[in-house]
Order: sequence, then structure tokens, then C-alpha cells
Amino acid sequence: MEQTNRLEELVLKYENTLFRAALAILGDPHEAQDAVQDAYVKYLEKQPQFRDGEHAKAWLLKVTANGCKSRLRARKRHPAEELLDTYPAPDQDSREVVEAILSLPANQRAAIHLHYYEGYSTGEIAQILGQRPGTVRSHLSRAREGLRKYLKGEEP
Repeated sequence: MEQTNRLEELVLKYENTLFRAALAILGDPHEAQDAVQDAYVKYLEKQPQFRDGEHAKAWLLKVTANGCKSRLRARKRHPAEELLDTYPAPDQDSREVVEAILSLPANQRAAIHLHYYEGYSTGEIAQILGQRPGTVRSHLSRAREGLRKYLKGEEP
């Protein structure tokens, strides 16, 4: 019973964060929902003990990111999805930024989302995504360049 209450608490607290991260990686809201659900199933299977809320959040983000990477490998392509009304973008400027982010490759989208939207450092992102910090910095640099070109209307 205690585990069920803990799961409910984690879902209420981190559901949106995990969904946004998965959506940034996958670009498909249905697949993102599935990836988040898989992370919570993994939590029930493993029943890990966390030091604090940040440890729980990091663990869930890592499991979600790994699940997203598995999904990308399984479908062997990176489709560009249309910007959906459900993706959070309140005004036209924000909508353009979201469209630009969705135009990036999955590894760059993940780095941008975790760095700018979730506030993680490159070292923390590297741990979450299972990459080296230099690789994460490279993804961020390439993503910034790609966003700059996209928003200026230049060819990538």
C-alpha cells in the first residue's frame, strides 16, 4: 500500500516534467505518454529507494530518457511531427521556438530541453542521457546553431 501511495505522489509531482522531456526527445505525444508510463512501471518493478525528491526526479528522467532512446532505435527514423496545440506554447513567438526545437535531431532536442527547460547542468544531463559531458556540450552547441539558423530562416 505504501508503494502505491509513493507512486501516486511521484506521478502527481513529476508527470508533466517527464512528459515534456519525453516529448522533446520523441516529438510524438502518444509515444511520450507511453515512455512516461513505462518509467513508472519500471519504478514499480525496481522499487528503488531515493535519498530525496531530486534523486527521484533524476532517476525517473534517466529511465524516461533511456526508454525514449530505445523507442527511437526501434523505429529507426526521426519523423518531424507537426506542432500540436497540446505542446506548451502560449504565444506566436514561443510557437516558433517550439517549432524550431522540434526541427532538431532527437539528441539535440533532449539536451536543449533538459538544460533550458529543466535547468540541468551539462554534467547532470550527461548522467541522465548516459553520455559524456563533452558530447552534451556539443549537442547544445549544435542545437543553438541550428535554432539560430532556423529562426533566421537560413538553410541548416
